[in-house]
Amino acid sequence: MAQKNPEAQVPNKISVALLVNGTERQFIVAPWTTLLDALRDHLDLTGTKKGCDHGQCGACTVLVDGRRVNSCLTLVVMKDGAEVTTIEGLATRDALHPLQQAFIDHDAFQCGYCTPGQICSAAGLIAEGKAKTDDELRELMSGNLCRCAAYPNIVAAIKQAMTVMRGKS
Repeated sequence: MAQKNPEAQVPNKISVALLVNGTERQFIVAPWTTLLDALRDHLDLTGTKKGCDHGQCGACTVLVDGRRVNSCLTLVVMKDGAEVTTIEGLATRDALHPLQQAFIDHDAFQCGYCTPGQICSAAGLIAEGKAKTDDELRELMSGNLCRCAAYPNIVAAIKQAMTVMRGKS
């Protein structure tokens, strides 16, 4: 049995400031707190889901400074000062985000557990502007798993949103 080091100390908590869904938020967390846990436990934004907790399923995908990130693998202290967008921050007061509407239009969800991560990842994918074909779209979304296998509907929804969003720019 290993001896405990009497001189080892637990690190102090750290103050973190984020711009979350357009609102400045500040909180104090342990240094090992993930962005996912900070969003869910400290800010009560439970739309972002905890799936595998290993970065393999994509259920926890959010946008950080406009880029898609697995929030379960990201320590919140590493993102101090960043802009974070969760599924709750995509819609406006007046309308759903085009991706949210497209997921409804194409029935691109079954149980819905992966849907927030799918939509946030798709928003990042569209902003990246790399997906030109269905195969590229599927490849670039491959980090987001859907246990219900709604993949054809997800691709159709993303394609619809891409068309709508291109028309707005």
